[in-house]
Amino acid sequence: MTERTGRGNAASVNAPAEISASPLARYRELVDDWDAFAAALCRPLPGCVWANPARIGVEDLAALLVEQGVSVQPVPGLPRALAVPASFRTGQQWWYCIGLAHAQEVVSQLPATLMDLEPGQRVLDMCAAPGGKTAQIAFALDNRGTLVANDISFMRIKALQGNLDRLGVVNVTTTCSDAANWPTASGQFDRILVDAPCSSEGTLRRNVSLLQRLDPANSERLGPRQRALLRKAVQRCRPGGRILYSTCTFAPEENELVVADILAEFPDDLRLIQVSVPGFRTRPGITEWCGRTLPPELALCHRFWPHHNDSGGFFIAVLEKRADLPAEPEPRRATGSEDGNDDWLAGLDAKYGFADGYWDRYRVNRQTRRGLHLMAADHVPPAVPKAEGSGLFFHRTNAKPPKPTTAGALLLGRDAARFRLELTEDQRDAYMRRETFAPTDEQKGLNEVGQVIVSYRGHVLGVAIFHRSGVIESQFPRRWSGCAPGPRQALDTAIPD
Repeated sequence: MTERTGRGNAASVNAPAEISASPLARYRELVDDWDAFAAALCRPLPGCVWANPARIGVEDLAALLVEQGVSVQPVPGLPRALAVPASFRTGQQWWYCIGLAHAQEVVSQLPATLMDLEPGQRVLDMCAAPGGKTAQIAFALDNRGTLVANDISFMRIKALQGNLDRLGVVNVTTTCSDAANWPTASGQFDRILVDAPCSSEGTLRRNVSLLQRLDPANSERLGPRQRALLRKAVQRCRPGGRILYSTCTFAPEENELVVADILAEFPDDLRLIQVSVPGFRTRPGITEWCGRTLPPELALCHRFWPHHNDSGGFFIAVLEKRADLPAEPEPRRATGSEDGNDDWLAGLDAKYGFADGYWDRYRVNRQTRRGLHLMAADHVPPAVPKAEGSGLFFHRTNAKPPKPTTAGALLLGRDAARFRLELTEDQRDAYMRRETFAPTDEQKGLNEVGQVIVSYRGHVLGVAIFHRSGVIESQFPRRWSGCAPGPRQALDTAIPD
């Protein structure tokens, strides 16, 4: 698991000779075509985005990109994904900033597709930031039920929460904890993802400076940590449940050897299972490394080499816990204040005209003094570890007057019957630069002033204030204001996890 913030994927390794002279040379015997492997690592990594299933179809997203003059290609095996040029700056696109899509490397999208996810399952993502896999899992669960997304870093949790808010995810509780010490009192899970911290060798195509820091000793140091995470996942998995272990490294010390040791530790409880990966060329896991012979079932693991799929490097193992083992009792459930919120919802109904029974699909509670959070109606946050947040912060009740947050408007705005304002392209750009701008002649005829939900081509952008004086004032978040062309253009902050 790794992350990057930067200006795109244009940088690359200068020559295959650099690869052959690096510590990666120790993998020669594992690679079917070394020259092709080295050449692939010298090319920039293609970009990839996936369409948010709650907001846009992949065909409509492709049409938006083509309209911008961007070349797009479908990704075999990933029906909601589109390949885009390596130089394309996804994080500066208006549609990215309002959550119509998410940037994520192709092979990093595979874990969620191989977990056999279904609505109603209780799922744990142990090392979740920056959140692309978490969001995929959330939507595979139909944005319902209970998904716990954990990361050991509070700063990474903040980045994760930002991505979930932008995409409109309401079935996730975030926690900041050492997953290797995950508490028993949290209960068991039907599915667990261990996208383990690793040496990140497979990300070289988008992190060129990594080549100078490669050291096989790092893999030896990381192995115990990875074993501890996978061990805890086995302990917290329900009988009959599934665990997916993944890394973005080539190192057997972090891949097959970790899985082999955990299988040996739980010989009667656990088995590797065979999964197919349609649309991708994979190689089986290795069964011998540096004189150590591994169990033959390690061949059921999947290795993804950069030259096979024009991707980064990746490793996946899918394990299943025996179904006839005794299950633990249901865990304690966290509670939150859900009293006194009806008046706030009635106020939103009165202004925006939401349909009768609209809020029945959600739970609403107050987690901070600032306002209200929205969760899926059947979401059950765990009592431990302490939650950093559950659902989506959607209504700022401490504002004067109270107002929907941008994330709340993006989630709920298209269902509003009143106080909606459709913007032109120029107004859209001004809005996303946090500017004040004039209404069109047609907009001047509207009698709905004050806070309004603004959209462009039917896609909600957020909240603005339509002043009686005849100007429209953007309320777009300051931290997102680099999403439109103009003098305030910011760096691309899309993180293709």
